[in-house]
This record gives sequence, C-alpha cells and structure tokens, in this order.
Amino acid sequence: MTLPRQPRSTALAAAAPTNRRTLLAAGLGLAAWLGAKPLRAAPERGAPKTLRIGYQKYGTLVLLKGRGDLDRALARQGVAVAWSEFPSGPPLLEALNAGAIDLGSAGETPPIFAQAASPELRYVAAEPPAPRGEAILVRRDSPIRTVADLRGKRVALNKGSNVHALLLRALEKAGVPYEAVDTAFLAPADGNAAFVRGAVDAWAIWDPYLAAAERATGARTLATAEGLTPNRQFYLASRTITETAPGLVAATLDVIGAIDAWARDNTASVAAELAPAIGIPAQVLAVALERQSYGVAPLDAGAIAEQQRIADSFHALKLIPKPVRIADAVWTPPAGRNG
Repeated sequence: MTLPRQPRSTALAAAAPTNRRTLLAAGLGLAAWLGAKPLRAAPERGAPKTLRIGYQKYGTLVLLKGRGDLDRALARQGVAVAWSEFPSGPPLLEALNAGAIDLGSAGETPPIFAQAASPELRYVAAEPPAPRGEAILVRRDSPIRTVADLRGKRVALNKGSNVHALLLRALEKAGVPYEAVDTAFLAPADGNAAFVRGAVDAWAIWDPYLAAAERATGARTLATAEGLTPNRQFYLASRTITETAPGLVAATLDVIGAIDAWARDNTASVAAELAPAIGIPAQVLAVALERQSYGVAPLDAGAIAEQQRIADSFHALKLIPKPVRIADAVWTPPAGRNG
C-alpha cells in the first residue's frame, strides 16, 4: 500500500458527520479558553496590515488555520492573516529568509540551515521534545536489524529536515560514519514511494507520515529519536517582524499557545478534524498526535544548547557552509510578554 496523497486545500474540510457533536463541544471549549485569556494590547503602529504565516499540512498551525481563531483575533486588531502551505520545513524557512512570509513552524534542523544561509531568522518559541514522533523505518521483511546494518545502504530522508539530525545521531551512536550511508534526499511523498517499491533500504520520516507508513506497510522501526535527538517543534519569525512588531508576534503566540493547550486534551477531536484535509485516517492521526508534544514557551537554555549541538555537528560534516550561533537568533519578547 502507498500513503494517500495529501490534497491541497485552502481550508480544512468539515469533520465527518459522526464527529460533529464531539467537535462542536470541543470548539466551544476552545472558545471559552480564548475568551478567558484576552489578547494583549494592539500591535505597534508600524505593524503590517497582514501577517503572512507559513504552515505545513500537519501540526498546530494547520489546525489554527482551519478553525480561524487567529484570523478572528487579529482582525479585532486590524490585522489580516495570509496563509501559505509548504510541504516541509526547509522550503518554508527559505520563504521566510526571502521575505515571503513572516512566521511559521519547523523542526530542529531546518532553522539551522536557514540561519546558516541568512541572518533573517528568529526563534520565537518552542514546544517540548517529542522524540517518538520521528523514526528510521525499514520494510518488515528487511534483513536490516540494527542501525549499524545501514552501512553501505541507501536511506531516504528530506534534506535539512528534523530527521536529518536523527539519522546523523543514530549513525554516530552505532559507530557508522555518515559518509558510509548512501543518502537519497527525497520529500515525504517521494520518500514513501521509494520506500514502498524497494528503491531505498530505509526511510527516516516524521509523523504523521511515520504513523501512516507503519499502518499501511507494516514497516519496522529501526530507531526512534529517543535518546538521540529531542525532535522539538520551533516557531520561527523573520527578524523584520520581531523588530517592527514584537507585540503582534507575542499576540500570535498567545493564540497558538491556547489552541495547543486545547489540542493536548482533545486529540481524538483534532484527529477527526484534520483527517479530511491531510488525507490520512483519523485513527492513524490519533497515533501521531499521542506522540506529539504540547506547550508553547520561549526557548530555554536547554533547548538552545541542544540546537547548538546539532548545528555544530552539521558544520563539522560540512553540511552547512559556516558555523552558526543559535543564541544569536533567539528572540527576547518585550518586557511583560513572556509567551
């Protein structure tokens, strides 16, 4: 079986009829949450009239887009929201560096590549580690049993994505040089196709594609990120927007934090709501959501140190052209605005 193609959509499709009552109740709960947490003061006078957000097909931002909570909240401050969909973190952050979007989210590795390419990126918030949400898969009948067996084998992954760091750490722990593996840099859909037809020996991938592959193909997990790399989700913004409209960034993070907290306690409802747009069954998404982490907060010293460790490893292997200092790209919220 192959994974379902993810249809492009400008809005989340309605949930299945059998889930409408559940979703309505959950939606009212979220509305109460947002109502109990007033938005901060209106953005600065120099704030843009439109906040441009990049999102991927899965995660808090696509849920936020579908529900319209941020659009309504910022509309009260005279700011519209323009949403742009991206297939993964690397192209999303390329767009941020190019000035095409103001804010988005990505895993650990894309921001490191983006920071190496431009000084424009700023880390504005992070979610806790979710190491079970990414893994290196092999087919169920594969003779590969350990990461050490990947020596000389072909491994598919999305270059510069969070699983790039996972593969690096897994090989390092197994005593296998990175260069001893034949890497095939493929986007998720192409990686899945190559994995299913046997064109690659292993596939490093993240949820929900991970959960879908486990269900559709019976793939075996060679290694998750547990004990190897945190697999954090970061919220990133452009240097320009953080300098000209820090209040707008902070207000946006307030709404993201509220829906993230709601989603933590309503994974079944979230899965039912996202399934039609993503093209993955709700029961599969529920598995991915249970492995996801929740809780939006400013970066702490631990998160910065973990990112720096990954960045240093990539520079040592010449995967990025120059060293980067993660702390230089971490945004400090205005006084009294701590996410």
